[in-house]
Amino acid sequence: MAFDGIAIAGIVHELKNEILGGRLYKIAQPEADELLLTIKHTTGQKRLLLSVEASLPLIYLTEQNKPSPMTAPNFCMLLRKHLQNGRIIDITQPGLERIVHIWIEHLDEMGDLCKKDLIIEIMGKHSNIIFCQEDGTIIDSIKRVSAAVSSVREVLPGKPYFVPMVQEKQDPFVVDFSTLQALLAGKPQSTYKALYGSLTGISPVMAQELCYRAEIDGELPTAALQENDYRRLYHSFVEILQSIRDGEFSPNIAYANGSPVEFSALPLSIYEGNTVEYPSISQLVEHYYKEKNTLTRIRQKSADLRRIVQNALERNVKKYDLQIKQMQDTEKRETYRIYGELLTAYGYGAQAGAKYLETENYYTGETVKIPLDSTLSAIENAKKYYDKYNKMKRTYEALSELTLQVKSEIEHLESISNALDIALHEEDLAEIKEELTESGYIKRKGHGKKEKITSKPFHYISSDGFHMYVGKNNYQNDALTFGFATGNDWWFHAKHMPGSHVIVKVEPGQELPDRTYEEAARLAAYYSKGRSQDKVEIDYTQKKNIKKPGGAKPGFVVYYTNFSMAISSDISDIKEYRES
Repeated sequence: MAFDGIAIAGIVHELKNEILGGRLYKIAQPEADELLLTIKHTTGQKRLLLSVEASLPLIYLTEQNKPSPMTAPNFCMLLRKHLQNGRIIDITQPGLERIVHIWIEHLDEMGDLCKKDLIIEIMGKHSNIIFCQEDGTIIDSIKRVSAAVSSVREVLPGKPYFVPMVQEKQDPFVVDFSTLQALLAGKPQSTYKALYGSLTGISPVMAQELCYRAEIDGELPTAALQENDYRRLYHSFVEILQSIRDGEFSPNIAYANGSPVEFSALPLSIYEGNTVEYPSISQLVEHYYKEKNTLTRIRQKSADLRRIVQNALERNVKKYDLQIKQMQDTEKRETYRIYGELLTAYGYGAQAGAKYLETENYYTGETVKIPLDSTLSAIENAKKYYDKYNKMKRTYEALSELTLQVKSEIEHLESISNALDIALHEEDLAEIKEELTESGYIKRKGHGKKEKITSKPFHYISSDGFHMYVGKNNYQNDALTFGFATGNDWWFHAKHMPGSHVIVKVEPGQELPDRTYEEAARLAAYYSKGRSQDKVEIDYTQKKNIKKPGGAKPGFVVYYTNFSMAISSDISDIKEYRES
């Protein structure tokens, strides 16, 4: 999610505690749309990152430094000229707008004390950093906006700074009960949409949170709300505003199936405990986008491998479909064999030049009508049918073997595709690439040396303390099942679909609790192609019942004794073990 006004309020509160009164020691512009301010404070040196990149505008404190270009951009040089060694005297936010004013006091060229306003607007593609005089006259901005670009507001040197009122939204801090009721009632849409569409700084997730706290279905139309609903909603609204006024923020990230989905400066009750709290908004933001960026980067880096797998899959599926069609064409072979036998036995009854022969089928006792070539004798027709039968029989036998091979290849490629879906790190991709190379889909470069593999299986701890391991790809699946697991360990896998092998380690004589069975099954469901389904059928058995046929593809196993259960793929409450 993007920053909302409440997250900005949390950032402003944090900045006041951390950098207010500090001096600007360094001003850098690592990217065209990004500033990194180094601030010397009595509590130590701080770094403040201000990014107005269109797709991901951010403001937060960080410990990470970033390299700057050899020649500083003009905007950076201008800030250094005016603000170097300036003192931060105030940090403000107008209402719950996504705007931060950093007021800086400095000495001008004449030695007089001056005030400047560094304004950060976090507004999606319209985000900007604007440098102003104390009276609001723009000195310059990191993104200049001319009248040709925007008819609403020019952001150019010498122009007055103002916030364009392009949306008819109210400041939450001045809204009373009757105003809130009138605002929502005047919008014929769902309650949560009416909330974030009527009030500044309220994001969709916070609007849902307000409804949840008020025990109202956020999807309920505003026309369906009763007086008591409005009063409960207003009460929740006042509670949140009071938390913001008092600076009582609880930065947290909400997770769904192990992935970050939302963050907020205030508690998110709608995620029912599936949240992780952070000591500061800055740490939350840095961690949240680091996780998000990691997933995005892995997706980008795996694009070539996905293309190779997808192309190979398409080729094999087309080949398989063609082979199945050819096998269907051979289904008449037994009919031709019987025609040949019947003509051999009863052909003497066929008249010369006849186009068919009616006779009894001694296999079924029914009368059959056998088509004849009138230019051939009965024996010659019989030979013709035998020839057709033998040709179709050879074709069927050859195709039976080929279709099994192609089907096995399709299953193998689908399992690799699933491994790409769950890959989280570059070393995971390296192991998948090695498998594709071993399978002949990628040519090995250099002297044919294998790439060093450092990827390890996922490792979880069940609620009952049992260690559960999940293979990230076929090589790890084989290693877990046949190299790591012992006979009495339990093995889990999604039924009839690509997925990871899940191993639960069991000490001799130990019994698995039902809860651990279910948690291991949920892991197998989540790390399979069926993770988006409501329920996934999972097979489970002890490792001693798992066999690997000779010459089978990596990850392929067989078993004939197993139990099954249908279960969801939600693993948000399963603890992942991380080595320190």
